[in-house]
Amino acid sequence: MIESIVKPKDGLPLTRHPDLVLISDTPKGRGVFAAKDIPAHTILETCPVLVLDPQENKLHIEKTSLYHYTYNWPTTTATGKPQTTQAVILGLGSMFNHSTADQNVGWERDVINGLVTYKSLREIREGEELCISYGSRLTFVDADAAAQTVDEGDGSLVLGSIEVDDI
Repeated sequence: MIESIVKPKDGLPLTRHPDLVLISDTPKGRGVFAAKDIPAHTILETCPVLVLDPQENKLHIEKTSLYHYTYNWPTTTATGKPQTTQAVILGLGSMFNHSTADQNVGWERDVINGLVTYKSLREIREGEELCISYGSRLTFVDADAAAQTVDEGDGSLVLGSIEVDDI
């Protein structure tokens, strides 16, 4: 978790790297790309978070397309019991696409101040898409996951490395 160096009454600094662009017509839909080379470990964006009430999330948000743009967010009940709800990450935070194979952006939550900070994990080249990992339980087909095949020796091919989650 990121420790805030500024007291909330003083305001929270929000940053956006000047060389980020949003492109609407990519194979993954909208995506964030580098307009110029970006060094490793660079803060790309600090985004405010809108934490959703767990009951409103269940009754309303889960039934909309907005739900697919939310992040899991830790909260506590009125009695202090830990729980997880969803949060909408404002700014470009919800526009970073997923990549398992070539994640180049990491993110950290600041639960106390309701912020998420995104940083480059490695050097990002001009024109490259900035991608985070959504984790292993995806609700869509991973566009970066190439179907792996294995030659059975008789000329037939079979799919390999299929992972099935317990239900």
